[in-house]
Amino acid sequence: MTSEARLYTFSQETKDKLRKFRLGTSRAKVPQAVIYQIDKKTMEISQVDEDVYSNMQDLADELPDHAPRFVLLSYPLTLDSGRLSVPYVMLYYLPVTCNNEVRMLYAGAKELMRNTAEVGKIIEIDSAEELEDIESRLKGEA
Repeated sequence: MTSEARLYTFSQETKDKLRKFRLGTSRAKVPQAVIYQIDKKTMEISQVDEDVYSNMQDLADELPDHAPRFVLLSYPLTLDSGRLSVPYVMLYYLPVTCNNEVRMLYAGAKELMRNTAEVGKIIEIDSAEELEDIESRLKGEA
């Protein structure tokens, strides 16, 4: 067991939600995203709310200005070749305005969250506005 796995925790309910989201979005026709946070007192990583966002603007509106978040995103897109692709990525949202303590808290959990959520790629963003061009970033990396 890694030191991160001892420091941070996931409830069984959260693990089940992560798996269900990953499996349920693989054939999605519209983008789907959920937001996760770390509770500083218990060090538990959990979903912020029950919402699944399909609109990137709504998602951007929900991201706090001064606190990091993990966003799991399944984003269907048509590649230049005409092939349909549904990348499943984790957005590591780290605003430049958050303090070092919170920055370190999320940095320490990043790989554990990636592995537990079973995402293939992490995309770092530091402002909600970066969600506007997430499709082009996904296409560029596909």
